[in-house]
Amino acid sequence: MAKITALYADENGEIFFAAGMAGAARLGNEVVRLTEDMLIPLPDAADLMFLPERRAVGYDKKGNLTTLPGRAVSAVLPAGYTRLFLPAFRKEKDASMLPLFGYTAVALRKGSLYAAALYTDKNDKWDPLKYNTRALKRHVRALKQKFPDNRLVAHLAHCSLEWHCCTAQNLFYHRWEAGIPVSPVCNANCLGCISLQPAECCPSPQSRISFHPTVAEVTELSVYHLSEAPDAIISFGQGCEGEPSLAADVIAESICATRAKTNRGQININTNAGFTDGIKKIVDAGLDTMRVSMISARNESYQAYYRAGYSLENVKASIRYALEHDVYVSLNLLYFPGFNDRPEELDAWKDFFREQPVQMIQIRNLNLDPDYFLKIMPTENGKPLGVQPFLHELRETFPTMAIGSFSHFVK
Repeated sequence: MAKITALYADENGEIFFAAGMAGAARLGNEVVRLTEDMLIPLPDAADLMFLPERRAVGYDKKGNLTTLPGRAVSAVLPAGYTRLFLPAFRKEKDASMLPLFGYTAVALRKGSLYAAALYTDKNDKWDPLKYNTRALKRHVRALKQKFPDNRLVAHLAHCSLEWHCCTAQNLFYHRWEAGIPVSPVCNANCLGCISLQPAECCPSPQSRISFHPTVAEVTELSVYHLSEAPDAIISFGQGCEGEPSLAADVIAESICATRAKTNRGQININTNAGFTDGIKKIVDAGLDTMRVSMISARNESYQAYYRAGYSLENVKASIRYALEHDVYVSLNLLYFPGFNDRPEELDAWKDFFREQPVQMIQIRNLNLDPDYFLKIMPTENGKPLGVQPFLHELRETFPTMAIGSFSHFVK
């Protein structure tokens, strides 16, 4: 048996190991042989999936990449883990697009399942066991009774019970980071948008908010959460909405109204930062922290993914303004092995961080069909370095910049 053995699945989802076949993985478009230094034990909270219309592959004893009898198998990692390699497979003709998940290479080692991943950040607050508990429905009913006329409560109840959104659930558990969506519209058209996809694409995993919350509705929940919840954060810019800064007037007014009643906790926005005037208005109202979603610091790559109605220069201007006004800024770095770690991408990131010295990078696995993503993005100029060398280079170059996976409570 190979030291690291390839896996495959049948149409019923039952997983088998391919005796004598070594495990394979992908870095961008390149297929590589899995080695021990690429793997960690499969996390308890990870999910396993087989990939429809994609045949599993492995290396035979002669080192030839061979097609296996079943479907490719993938792991989907819990928060806090960064994917190092994609699953390798051979796609069947006219294969449909994969759903929006972060597909990770997985194999058998020493009789156990291992994933090609790195443990990036520890935060027990995001342990899956702390969510979707038996008490959740009771908490939802109680908050609906407390705020019967607040449309946001009904919306977030649906997000909690149907989409299992953790930041929505935290409002009902009355703890930590609670999301408050505000904007049904967006100024970008991201390839991997999780709330709005074209009909010919893969289905969105959740639906977008369909109304414009009022200042009173936002303030009511903000004051409720911040005034009593432990390590309380309210966050604008959730997966169930568009770009929150397009509702800058509502957010700014609600921040002022909230801070007139409580100074506890922190107010955060998750944003693409493309609408600089809106960001400035929100910062001036008293924003504490800002997390900016980015996939590249190169114009060509950035626009290929975001397809935005603004420029990368707008994003930089928003970040600079926030930093100048003592806002804690982190980047939500959408990561795809074999793309972000291209030499030209790394060079652009270095220039970006020298000009915009953000305090933190949060590495997030990009949830998107690998072949679709690589087809849309610019072709590479140099061979990818790999995820671990990319992160090592950033740590060496910017030693004061934190690299993790989570938003942490900033005191």
